[in-house]
Amino acid sequence: MVFIRKNLISKLIFNLIILSLVIGALFFGLRYFNIEAIPLVYFVASLGGLSLLFIFFYWIDIVSPIRIILKQVDALLAGRRYSKIFTTRIDEIGTLAHFFNQVIAGLGKASADIKDRERMLEELTIAHDLQRDILPLVSPTLPGMQIVAKNRPASEVGGDSFNIITSDDKTYIYVGDVTGHGVAAGLIMTMVNSLVSVFAEMYDNPYDVLINVNKHIKTHVKKAMFMTMVMLCWDHKEQSLTYVGAGHEHILVYRNLTGECSEILSGGIALGMVPDNSKLITEKEIELNDGDFVILYTDGITEARNNNGELFGLKRLEEAIKEHASQYSAEGLNYHVAKDVSTFMQDHKQDDDMTLIVLEKDKEYKGSETQKIETKW
Repeated sequence: MVFIRKNLISKLIFNLIILSLVIGALFFGLRYFNIEAIPLVYFVASLGGLSLLFIFFYWIDIVSPIRIILKQVDALLAGRRYSKIFTTRIDEIGTLAHFFNQVIAGLGKASADIKDRERMLEELTIAHDLQRDILPLVSPTLPGMQIVAKNRPASEVGGDSFNIITSDDKTYIYVGDVTGHGVAAGLIMTMVNSLVSVFAEMYDNPYDVLINVNKHIKTHVKKAMFMTMVMLCWDHKEQSLTYVGAGHEHILVYRNLTGECSEILSGGIALGMVPDNSKLITEKEIELNDGDFVILYTDGITEARNNNGELFGLKRLEEAIKEHASQYSAEGLNYHVAKDVSTFMQDHKQDDDMTLIVLEKDKEYKGSETQKIETKW
């Protein structure tokens, strides 16, 4: 009987056999009891009644359940309200009902996923806007020093941190890179930016700023996450530039007189790695002549890949600086180096956030113009 329950054809054949046996039994009974005078109309009515009974059960067992399934399918396709089909059948009709239930369950999950995705995108948009508002929109006007910056996040929320903060007669220029990118990196970046802004108003040197920033973020950052940074300090009165490194990339210096580009190891240890970094970082001076450039960058630039999997690398970055620095100001150098990186990448996906800051010592520069900080290269 299980086979009959699993198969409509077998069930139909079984019912026809039963009907045939009933009709055969009727004929046999008439012959056995030698009943030959029964009116034909009664005999036909009996056969018709049996046939109607068969059709009724066929309708209840097959046609009606199929119509119920089709009604729900039509409602689904038309976008109307539909409901789950409850059944214990294991034949083809049961299979159709279970399939329909699986489809609407999948649609329900997909709908929930879409709503979650829309909510997450909305939250990421808010986080992106908040982060954008924290980052500087324009470079400040500094007498004797031109500064131009570009930032290109790899996702809605970036992990690169940079800012240009003027306090009294000193300006702090820094760039940092949180491990990884995305929401977690963006949150740490935002926290560090806020701390730097506070401590830059409290201390008059980058050494003390980074010691206190490190002390406060160590208690809030997981062991696996930290932030590299290099901070420059431009003294308006002395017209001098110093730096403190915290495990970041090289500082690149282009010498106008020789046309050479040299590397300075930033040194130090990344923020958030140890509770106290006071003995691991130092403040040093970079001696500059008029027309010299200082370039800060994050590893998203040197580790940018092309379609062949090649890295842009530090050597290409230095060659690009030497090629363009002799022809352009800080704005032009920043623009053309960024363009070279984009050209190198072609249509390869950006894997990490990229930040590029170019400073040019120019004794004739009076700080009469402001340079907008770009987020698209």
